[in-house]
Amino acid sequence: MTAGEGGRPWVVVGAAFVSMFTVFGVVYSFGVFFEPMAREFRTGQGATSVVFAVTAFSFFMLGAVTGPIADRAGPRRVVLFGAVAMSAGLVLTAFAPSIWVGYATYGLGVGVGTACGYVPMVAAVGATFDRRRALAIAVAVSGIGVGTLAVPPVAALLVGPLGWRRTYLVFGAASLLVLATCAGLAGTPTAAPPQRHGGRRVLRSREFGLLYASGLCSSFALFLALVHLVPYATRLGVASVPAAGLVSVVGVGSAGGRVVLGGLAERLGAVRTFQVSIGLLLISYVAWYLAPGYAALAAFALALGVGYGGWVALSPSVLAELFGAAGLGGSLGLLYTSAGVGALLGPPFAGFLVDATGTYRPAILAAIALAGAAVVTSARLPVRRVR
Repeated sequence: MTAGEGGRPWVVVGAAFVSMFTVFGVVYSFGVFFEPMAREFRTGQGATSVVFAVTAFSFFMLGAVTGPIADRAGPRRVVLFGAVAMSAGLVLTAFAPSIWVGYATYGLGVGVGTACGYVPMVAAVGATFDRRRALAIAVAVSGIGVGTLAVPPVAALLVGPLGWRRTYLVFGAASLLVLATCAGLAGTPTAAPPQRHGGRRVLRSREFGLLYASGLCSSFALFLALVHLVPYATRLGVASVPAAGLVSVVGVGSAGGRVVLGGLAERLGAVRTFQVSIGLLLISYVAWYLAPGYAALAAFALALGVGYGGWVALSPSVLAELFGAAGLGGSLGLLYTSAGVGALLGPPFAGFLVDATGTYRPAILAAIALAGAAVVTSARLPVRRVR
């Protein structure tokens, strides 16, 4: 580890953990709000899915902007701006008169907030550690999994008595307070080390192309599943709180997968462990297709979380292993645009397919096919020998 960030490397990890807990806890609780919003606005599965799709597209694409800014100016101001954006987006969504307004208020407000609280903080942790970087990043991004575990059940409990609009007001106030605190702990910019590579060189490399293609296929299938898991369970007759609990199971798997696979990467290497994570995602979608009931759905959710957790946790370490840690925020932001495209297309594609066919099975088969393509693509990445 370095002496950056005032010699407080694990404080930076803690701030990153809480930041990602907050932004992704809000984002991945959207499945709880899905049905109440669809009923009030009288929209189908496809049109309602667009709210999440625009949000995920925004935060992944904007990571290509917030990452380089944080590389130059440090994460503090970026995260503080994100706190204001996320809070404003949630409050404005609480007063949205139509789903179309929600596309802008939630999609852009929460999208910008997540972009500011995610990539810059991952890059800050990656730049702070030399040794045990994969483990440090894994601990930081496990905040995503813990947030996915904790926030959806809280949202389900609040939506019952308060309604979805007042619950978003509560979330808006809480996110402003928590993210502003994380910004204060995020640290000030340190002198950037000389880059071993330019951004254009990374972008044009074969390795980056393989990572990008793998991320595109993986995210298309992943966000298809994350958005539609709760509505799918509801269609099977599962009550709202247990259905939301499936997202929490994803969170359990995600948090555990990030830490365990992050630690495993210290022995096997980031690329090899990343390939294992992609394979786990494929296995999880096959389990979803075969799932006969709630217990099997919970097993699918757990496997999905482990694979997803490893994929997210290891992507920064794979970039650092292949190209070096200098300029990691910019490189990571560029890579995550692949996830933005997949997130934009996956949930609406599944929603409109369900509206047209009346069943989720064709959408699940599409997820299996895309995950298979991601496995084939990631298998072609060069594996570095672990020292």
